Amino acid sequence: MAMNTSIVPDAVPQPMGEFKPLDKWQAHISEIFYGLRGGRVQDYYQTFASADYRLAHALAQDYFSRVCAREKVGGSRLEGGGSGLKPQTSNLVIHEWGPGNGNLAACFLTRLKALDQEGLVYPRVRYVLVDAHQAIVDGALAHPDLAPHRERVETLCAEAAQLASVKDGTVDRIVCNELWNDLPAKLMLRKENDIEEEHLRPNLNEKTYEAIDDWSGFVRAFGAKNVEALRKFPPFLEDIIWEKEYHKADWREVPYRKTITDFLKQIDEHVLVPVNLGAFATLKEAKRVLAPGAAGFSSFDAGAEGLDVINDPEKPCYGLFGGQYSFMVNFALVESVASYLGIKDVTIETQREFVGRSLGTNVISLMDLLACYPAPKSLQPWEQDRLIIKTIRALKGSYRSPYQRRIEFPIRQETPPDERKALEDMLRSLGEDGVPDTVAYLTEEELASTMGDLERLGYDRDTVMAALATPPQPIDYRHFFFQ
Repeated sequence: MAMNTSIVPDAVPQPMGEFKPLDKWQAHISEIFYGLRGGRVQDYYQTFASADYRLAHALAQDYFSRVCAREKVGGSRLEGGGSGLKPQTSNLVIHEWGPGNGNLAACFLTRLKALDQEGLVYPRVRYVLVDAHQAIVDGALAHPDLAPHRERVETLCAEAAQLASVKDGTVDRIVCNELWNDLPAKLMLRKENDIEEEHLRPNLNEKTYEAIDDWSGFVRAFGAKNVEALRKFPPFLEDIIWEKEYHKADWREVPYRKTITDFLKQIDEHVLVPVNLGAFATLKEAKRVLAPGAAGFSSFDAGAEGLDVINDPEKPCYGLFGGQYSFMVNFALVESVASYLGIKDVTIETQREFVGRSLGTNVISLMDLLACYPAPKSLQPWEQDRLIIKTIRALKGSYRSPYQRRIEFPIRQETPPDERKALEDMLRSLGEDGVPDTVAYLTEEELASTMGDLERLGYDRDTVMAALATPPQPIDYRHFFFQ
């Protein structure tokens, strides 16, 4: 998530709109992005649930355990080794806000059904895929591994923060994975006695501007978010150049003014701070729709919890993926807003800690493992790709996915021809039950059993095993939970 540097106005070719608060333009671009690319989101970024199954399995194990603890008979197991659950007929409504490609839902339901051997939980589940973009809902529902669970799955095309059709106190569990960083946010700072916020103006770079014959038509379509009209023009989202200005915050459009201003008093002047308005709105709605005694709300996202990190002027506040903004989540401020809303007993932990605890083992991602490799800094990009593929091949002996997922790994054009053929052959040999992508979770047992092959590639055993206990990074994937 690298912040854009300031733009020199004279270098900007053509403005596409006027200066507006960052969150306004973010929402504008997001609607266009999903309209144009809703069916190809995974081409621009992978999440921990796009292809991997372990976050979903951890959530299924956690949910099943919570339902069992809530509904068991007299605090003891039934004779004959049963679960001890009281027979229930009430529905268990689970919402997934921002379902991506449907993989998390499919793996969650498959694992929950396997855990529920007596059929007392899974048959009662209504799993609702919720997203503001119909293309995302349709794509998630079409995931092939959801087919066996179709009678349990429903869809709702709506903003997660505005679920007007969902009655108060009717949902048992809410999960959202990498949703908050996709929702509108402001960047604010203290300047003397004022609070200022970042305003942006979009401009198109010269090359793309020259490729557009009907400039006025393009600007009208862009301003109106007319996706069908924009399809007729050359791709442009990744060619937008953003100008920045700073203005006094307009508190008429910002909720939780006192909570935000009190928080910013802890931050040095002129330090930009993410204010995740979309996250705040989803918390409020979650509190409304969750039933008494519900299993709770979970959000997984990248962000910071410590004030020392949030107070760092060099921290990355956002990134641009496919032209769309992705914001760092300010978990400390989100927790303050949750407290204001009356949400108690908030837990914030690393995502890795949640997954490992729920599955009863230690885990790291493939990217964490690759970071352990003592590679020279002069490694070429295609050589880095070769290391990744060889590492995945080394893990093949111990990693066995219960799902059919062939890894998608494009070979770079600059790869030497003989190396290209060898890498393509290696990729084909991985089959469909190997590591599905570069952010997949690996268990301690899998690493230990394949350590010999990893060492032959150049990995150090002690370094790899130490990575399993490495403390979280300043900005890391975290789990925000409340019940």
